[in-house]
Amino acid sequence: MSTSQHSFIGRQPIVNSQQEIIGYEFFFKNEGNDSHAPFESDIQTCAKILSTTIDEMQESWLLGQQLAFICVDAVMLNSEFLELMPAEKTVLEISHTVDVTPEAMARCIALKQNKFKIALDNPQQYPQFESLIPYADYIKLDMTEVDAAQAKRLLQKYQTPACKVIAENVEKNAQFTSLLEAGYKQFQGYFYAKPENLTSKVINPSFDGVLHLLNLVSQEADNKTIENGFKRDTTLSYKLLRYINSVGFGLSCEVQSIGHALTILGRNQLYRWLTLLMVTAGNNSSSPALMKTSITRGRLTELLGEPFFDKRDRDNLFVVGVFSLLDVMLKVPMDQALEKLQLPEPIVEALTKREGIFGPFLKLTEACEDANNAEIRQLAALLQLNPEKVNQCHMEALAWTEALGI
Repeated sequence: MSTSQHSFIGRQPIVNSQQEIIGYEFFFKNEGNDSHAPFESDIQTCAKILSTTIDEMQESWLLGQQLAFICVDAVMLNSEFLELMPAEKTVLEISHTVDVTPEAMARCIALKQNKFKIALDNPQQYPQFESLIPYADYIKLDMTEVDAAQAKRLLQKYQTPACKVIAENVEKNAQFTSLLEAGYKQFQGYFYAKPENLTSKVINPSFDGVLHLLNLVSQEADNKTIENGFKRDTTLSYKLLRYINSVGFGLSCEVQSIGHALTILGRNQLYRWLTLLMVTAGNNSSSPALMKTSITRGRLTELLGEPFFDKRDRDNLFVVGVFSLLDVMLKVPMDQALEKLQLPEPIVEALTKREGIFGPFLKLTEACEDANNAEIRQLAALLQLNPEKVNQCHMEALAWTEALGI
């Protein structure tokens, strides 16, 4: 069995100062190997998976304007399969294990000429990178044990008009704020999705309209009552129809009114799409990266469970994934957030305990975010999902989220 059959993709977002996702670092973690760089045979898998996200008809990258950061070792750097990657959207992060020989330098320069971008990880720790710094498009700096003064010095040393600096391992909002004040503009980590200091006593009123509609649908209110619920906030109607008519939904006809949507979708599908309104209802109080991460969670959880559940429960999986960040969105503890919603017990069990019929699928989705290879392998084996299936679902979920245009 080739090593690529054991490789799972993990991802971490890279965001700008407005917390908009500008790219993802994709990790290829292999059984018995701690390196993030793919094995020789994995580059074929990597190229195949990422290449399938290109829309051949429009010659556009389905991950929108976002970049794919891939760590490359010496073998991968020289692999012919690298040429299969979408060059303008691929950033090659040179592993510190690469011996920067004249041949390696020439290869990096040639790749840049072919429109690939080059990133270096913590060059201050690896003297061999010195000669590559003039060719770097991105410098990534680990902020795990760096104080504010050190962070500012490193930024001044490496940031140039041609080279952007990315602060890595940013895991707390306070750390993000401090680095922002120091002048950093790109950040890697899930700081925006961590439930820190959830002490709010009142939920932001901008969520009230969607909470009301969610409960009307779950209580089987009649169509007229639901339509009147939408009239309380006309922007909700506009957003819902826009999402339903997006590429991500895949309907053959345009839905023109809430009444039409109720007729075509049915209650369970409507509830599913109302969860998207919940994500985007915060009057710009929610991080754009948080919105996209929660929607991607919803779609990935649904896709992972597709072989095992009927349509209704697949919609429930979507709700589980999206609402798994409800506490962070509403800035209240999860149990308090769930008091506002009348959800089926299996959904509540998955959200509060990561247990029940939906729990393992949500845990696998979260493990893909953390690039936690041991957990991904364990959960995938439990659910009888092979790496190829998990990776395919992962990339499809990212592309689907982009297609919504949120």
